[in-house]
Amino acid sequence: MLAFDRSEYDTRLERTKTSMQAHGIEVLLCHDTANMNYLTGYDGWSFYTPQCVVVALDLDEPLWIGRGIDGNGARVTTYLKEENIYPYGDDFVQTPLKHPMNFAADVLKARGLDRGTVGLEMDSYYFSPAGYEALKGDLPNSTFINAEALVNWVRCIKSPAELELMQQAATILEKVMAVAFEQVTPGNRQCDAAAAIYQAGISGTPEYGGDYTAIVPMLPTGAGTATPHLTWSDEVFKKGEATILELAGCRKRYHCPQARTVFIGKPPKKLANAASWVVEGIEAAFDFIKPGVTAEEVERVWRDTIAKHGLIKESRCGYSTGLNYPPDWGEHTISLRPGDTTVLQPNMTIHFMPGIWMDDWGIEISECFRVTETGCEPLANTPRELILKD
Repeated sequence: MLAFDRSEYDTRLERTKTSMQAHGIEVLLCHDTANMNYLTGYDGWSFYTPQCVVVALDLDEPLWIGRGIDGNGARVTTYLKEENIYPYGDDFVQTPLKHPMNFAADVLKARGLDRGTVGLEMDSYYFSPAGYEALKGDLPNSTFINAEALVNWVRCIKSPAELELMQQAATILEKVMAVAFEQVTPGNRQCDAAAAIYQAGISGTPEYGGDYTAIVPMLPTGAGTATPHLTWSDEVFKKGEATILELAGCRKRYHCPQARTVFIGKPPKKLANAASWVVEGIEAAFDFIKPGVTAEEVERVWRDTIAKHGLIKESRCGYSTGLNYPPDWGEHTISLRPGDTTVLQPNMTIHFMPGIWMDDWGIEISECFRVTETGCEPLANTPRELILKD
């Protein structure tokens, strides 16, 4: 069930170990679900209980540590040998008496990995303070440091095989967006639109199916468009209101996100103007992007372009994206904002997300793009404009 050839995982492990050495890390514990998948292929909805993948400079393969009933999931979805799969008993699950990271500490001691510098993903969604305290208490001979987003940064540059999955996700997204445009019509319930969006995304295409997305469909409508992260209700779409669609296609956990805004009826001038200015800013940034420019320089081009029209956006206007699990499809690395001096390189994939949210209205028109050898190219082909419906 591996999504890639074994050689792909070997390359990823080698690049991760190289980065570990540069950071003085001998043992790395990955709690980030996407990093676990990236390094081993592990794929299961098991991240609501503590789990991790261990990478050690002295081991040829990573170790998988997770809940006992998920052990067969590791056997089915990873390339790991049996001796590198460590399921813990259910008596560790959701109890104040002990923690799964106590079990992980025992594994490290048994494998002789408890006396060096251990890197931890301290800001991972699924690594808790309780887990950290359990490791510290049980591994007194280890030196713990924050590995931050070490594997996330390795993931930034996509391989040809990864890009193929992202392009498939983009094709699924095009279908999803077309369905969403049809669904935003007067009298149709928002929940029914969300159901149709899910159906389109998961059914995918005749050639390949889709996956569940790391973020649920975002459908802020009417006054709700003033904020980006609202989902849906059972209210109907109404004439004279806008609806923001922030959606994605997903293929084997690889995402292609995109946002569009639909207006039913004749849009107010401020919305129509904002749409044209946002598109102008995107196209100016796309004309500028190429290998060697920095993330903050891209943001500056966007900001300066919209500023000519008196439009201001304080939040970042993009971020690296690709492989992920709930609750986010961002990679937590590159951000298009002032101060991010990351140099763009070929095969980085970024969601250019220049949403504008005002006091009582908003607009989102975004693109997921790949940095090419000479510039950039969007992954999906959807009309880049304010979508008007009767």
